[in-house]
Amino acid sequence: MTALMTILGIVVFVFGLLFSIAWHELGHLSTAKMFGIRVPQYMVGFGPTLFSRRKGETEYGIKAIPLGGYIRMIGMFPPGDDGKLRQRSTSPFRGMIEDARAAAYEELRPGDEKRLFYTRKPWKRVIVMFAGPFMNLILAVAIFLGVLMTFGMNTTTTTVSTVSECVVAADASTDTCPRDAPPTPANAAGLRAGDQIVGFNGAEIDRWDDLQQRIRDAEGTVTLTVLRDGERLTLSAEPIQNKVTKIDDQGNYVVGEYVTASFLGFAPATGVVQHDFPQAVDRMGEMMADGFEALLAVPSKIPGLWEAAFNGGERAQDSPVGVVGAARVSGDIFALEIPATQRVAIMLLLVAAFNLSLFLFNMLPLLPLDGGHVAGALWESVRRFSAKLLRRPDPGPFDVATLMPVAYVVAGVFICFTLLVLVADVVNPVRLAG
Repeated sequence: MTALMTILGIVVFVFGLLFSIAWHELGHLSTAKMFGIRVPQYMVGFGPTLFSRRKGETEYGIKAIPLGGYIRMIGMFPPGDDGKLRQRSTSPFRGMIEDARAAAYEELRPGDEKRLFYTRKPWKRVIVMFAGPFMNLILAVAIFLGVLMTFGMNTTTTTVSTVSECVVAADASTDTCPRDAPPTPANAAGLRAGDQIVGFNGAEIDRWDDLQQRIRDAEGTVTLTVLRDGERLTLSAEPIQNKVTKIDDQGNYVVGEYVTASFLGFAPATGVVQHDFPQAVDRMGEMMADGFEALLAVPSKIPGLWEAAFNGGERAQDSPVGVVGAARVSGDIFALEIPATQRVAIMLLLVAAFNLSLFLFNMLPLLPLDGGHVAGALWESVRRFSAKLLRRPDPGPFDVATLMPVAYVVAGVFICFTLLVLVADVVNPVRLAG
């Protein structure tokens, strides 16, 4: 049964992946057609075509390798300075430029002269190229809000799970109370398992990370407002300094690292918590900020990936994963012994996180990514506006094709990184914590 659920999880993720790619390309397709650009092809995947059908002037299809997708627009790049396509140069860099330019015109038909991508105003080209990533952002936001407000999310709460009897340092070899260990401040204050802490020193509390930080920063006597059996009680406690596990900027525990901070001595309970709209928006904002920070941190993760892939090093939980790794995690999620609603919720959040990653990654101002074309159109706007302001001749469209050598370098780096992640996902995959 576990194997069947694992396979089902992988299949569900693949369909989510294909839908996300198709949704992304639909953004490009719809806006390109809206601005009168001819689009000969709309494809989900790469490699050999598994299925295709022509409707109107566009061929719609699915290809064998679900690692991306594309639409083919006529005239992505302007012709050369003389307005003509040239023969391929023997220079490798010039050859790259001319090959890209020729590919942009290979399906040119009579009457297409006014339907070329590069002839559209820069703001229209920005919309066309931004529309794809924006569709992923819309999908991510919709899923995040939907899951948080309906299914809820497994969250550390301010309800007390257990109260420690005595003070023991976090790095102690055992949690058994030594004979001379003093009682914990929480125990001495009368805090009980099941109490819901709703206030700290008179301030309303509804999140564990907020309460945890207030406790660690506390000095002197503190008051805890708790709900117990429907009654609201106020307890007084005297925090003591103790060695506790370090937490990072996102509120996650840093395994093996400790700090000295104020300590009460109780553990929080976890539970599935539904969020109202403001809470869901706030939580979603945190997830988006985490995603952006994770993208910036990718270069620093490469040495760890290399060690995990080729030298048997430990694979970090926050290590980047590719499609294979994400599919594997999806299978693990469906095999978990948790309520079906939570499996669905976690899977949806995984798809949302994937779409958020697509948005952030594609908005990098580098060719061949969408963000590179957006940057090129914006630069053209700046050049033309400056020329108009200075009463100089219109410099014409910015020739993005001249950046193709850079695009090939960027693509090469991405391919190498993708292969590294693939090897790590196969030989040393990320496993679900707990």
